[in-house]
Amino acid sequence: MRRNNLITVILLTTLVVFSSLDVFSIPAFARKYQISCQVCHSPVFPQLKQFGDEFAGNGFRMTEYEAPRYFVPAGDEKLSLLRELPLAIRLDGFATFNFGKNEAVDFASPFVLKVLSGGELSEKLSYYFYFLFNERGEVAGIEDAFLMYHDLLGSGINLFLGQFQASDPLFKGELRFTLEPYRIYEATPGGAFANLKYDKGIIIDKGFSSGTDVVLEVLNGNGIGSSNDEWVFDRDKYKNVMLRIRQGAGPVSLGVFGYLGKENIPGGDVNSIWMAGPDLVINLNEKLVLNIQYVVRRDSDPGLGRDIMTQGGFGEVIFSPKGDMSNWYLTGLLNYVNSDDDIIDYNSATLHAGYILRRNVRLVSEYTYQFSGDKSGRFNVGVVSAF
Repeated sequence: MRRNNLITVILLTTLVVFSSLDVFSIPAFARKYQISCQVCHSPVFPQLKQFGDEFAGNGFRMTEYEAPRYFVPAGDEKLSLLRELPLAIRLDGFATFNFGKNEAVDFASPFVLKVLSGGELSEKLSYYFYFLFNERGEVAGIEDAFLMYHDLLGSGINLFLGQFQASDPLFKGELRFTLEPYRIYEATPGGAFANLKYDKGIIIDKGFSSGTDVVLEVLNGNGIGSSNDEWVFDRDKYKNVMLRIRQGAGPVSLGVFGYLGKENIPGGDVNSIWMAGPDLVINLNEKLVLNIQYVVRRDSDPGLGRDIMTQGGFGEVIFSPKGDMSNWYLTGLLNYVNSDDDIIDYNSATLHAGYILRRNVRLVSEYTYQFSGDKSGRFNVGVVSAF
């Protein structure tokens, strides 16, 4: 039975390759500036090279390039009216084979249907958002959505207001190659709400000539659910804060972050939270990239009647034999989560391979084995395309 199902997956690969789309980038930027995606991504989207990271930090604008016919000349210098609304589409479809559970082949298409938009509204103001029309069969709504003010009062400070992943200053989940996520960022013990996933708040960041970056976040601390009857999104009176400092030196970047907060747990308890940990990036000319994150978290009482310690992290390696000129790449990801709340323990290993047909079209395959809980494996095949 297992052999027959595996043969079925292999035979279906060709079909999936030409019938599924997965867009992680926003090629509207490439259309706007009439440049290749390779300028910002290495070896292919969504992975950013340094230039792409700087482009995002500048509010999605290239200071040395003039976007042709970007704004409508309406005769009013106070009016920033886009000639065309920049849009991109993401549509996911996969064939999946589960080992060790139901040993079944599944057609997961559409898995995600997403519309993205972003760009500059004026010399200083920019925006970005995407809307999930469909995620795993449900309308998920808005996830990333923010306004950004660049170089506030000439201070070099960037200000973001909206909703985003709290972990974005560490490692952006939306930029990973793998379907398998960074599990430590979503680890939430007991009845706690706060984690390093999506939240509403503000980000203040500033880069220094020494290669030092400082980022401060002030967050609601309870995710991005709907508001109450009084139009209030925060579940309590508390605000959580996160500070991250990163120092770059050549191919090496070393960072550390700290997170402090409180939240009301259903039943009346107040849960005090702190998180902290280092991160490391080693980038050898875009050919070999190593990303490491470690997080320690303590909850005073997340509704379990006792304090809970959680620790874990991930290690990720990306190999592109010719850097941004590579036609293929390999990615390995190790996830580790260990908590006093055993239900959120998680350990897995992932191997992902991609082949680049065009700069905006690639074939992908991925295998993840979960060592914790009900041990099982999952194999996915598909295609990734940006348009």
